[in-house]
Amino acid sequence: MDDGERWVRVASAGDIGPGDMTPVEAAGHSLALYHLSDGTWHASDNTCSHAYALLTDGWLEGHIIECPLHGGRFDLRSGAGQGAPIEADLTIYPVRLDGDDVLVLL
Repeated sequence: MDDGERWVRVASAGDIGPGDMTPVEAAGHSLALYHLSDGTWHASDNTCSHAYALLTDGWLEGHIIECPLHGGRFDLRSGAGQGAPIEADLTIYPVRLDGDDVLVLL
């Protein structure tokens, strides 16, 4: 892409089971990588938009991540906050698989 975006390898698919998440660092970004129980992959900023807390310290239920600090919840498919105390949506990054490599578009 000519706007500086690029696909970056962040993990091996076999390292993260369905229904699990892990923090990853890529090109200066602190990300959360999610492998949902339905087999889909998602990535977001790992810091809650409400207050500094790592989302990977929170709880993953279906396609919803709950922040461990104040219980704010986000839909991982869109980044949309699911009510108070969330005032700003979560940044979501496209994910694709290339063989066993998990790639995130930054």
